[in-house]
Amino acid sequence: MTTATSRRSERRVSPVFLGILAVTAVTGWATWSGFAERPGVAVFLFVTAAWIVSLCLHEYAHARTALHSGDISVGAKGYLTLNPLKYTHALLSIVLPVIFVIMGGIGLPGGAVFIERGRIRGRWRHSLISAAGPLTNVLFAVVCTAPFWLDALDGVPADFRYALGFLALLQVTAAILNFLPVPGLDGYGVIEPWLSYNVKRQVEPFAPFGLLFVFALLWVPAVNGVFFDMVDAVLRALGISDFDTYCGQSLYRFWEGTNEYCAVSP
Repeated sequence: MTTATSRRSERRVSPVFLGILAVTAVTGWATWSGFAERPGVAVFLFVTAAWIVSLCLHEYAHARTALHSGDISVGAKGYLTLNPLKYTHALLSIVLPVIFVIMGGIGLPGGAVFIERGRIRGRWRHSLISAAGPLTNVLFAVVCTAPFWLDALDGVPADFRYALGFLALLQVTAAILNFLPVPGLDGYGVIEPWLSYNVKRQVEPFAPFGLLFVFALLWVPAVNGVFFDMVDAVLRALGISDFDTYCGQSLYRFWEGTNEYCAVSP
């Protein structure tokens, strides 16, 4: 009985996550209805809360896939509760991604939950565990862009539309960055089980610096241009224009003042 109770508690959704979800819902409603006196503040809170929700789901997807692949330790670590405070690297998983959204409007990959890989058998399972996180960002992007590619924007308030466009931008950038085959990122985790032991041993020391290496490359104008051209191409395929993402980020950064250009619908 004690064991069963413990297992149920390990999978119970955290009040912290429910609180973040409530903030997302309330500020989303405020953005939609125009209830907020300052729409930019509502958009800021809505996008930030929704982004944190997606980060929690990203880490949960890793943990849940690991659980079904053989690592039963993830429950005791609190990973199945969706509580961002339980992740191995709360700073990397939540705080830094939010700071990067505020500073530059880019979806920073979060720190991964700690998976006991020795408990898992089979290369496909290892690859799937790594892929589960960024696939969650892909799914989140599809949901955010559904009104655009379904031509269901009639009656959707402009501010809410722009907020969805900017949120989709974050999800697409996060998915692309996470799928890069760079040590320390999920993309490398997908291919790592298929590499030889010698290659993995040579690459391992560089894993802690993989993300820093990627962001250093993004400061190179040519690389930055190619990356955001790719992001723009994906967003256009999903029906989101540069106008939507630009105005979404402009509303999000409410402290910079009102952008009159975005007050006129395209």
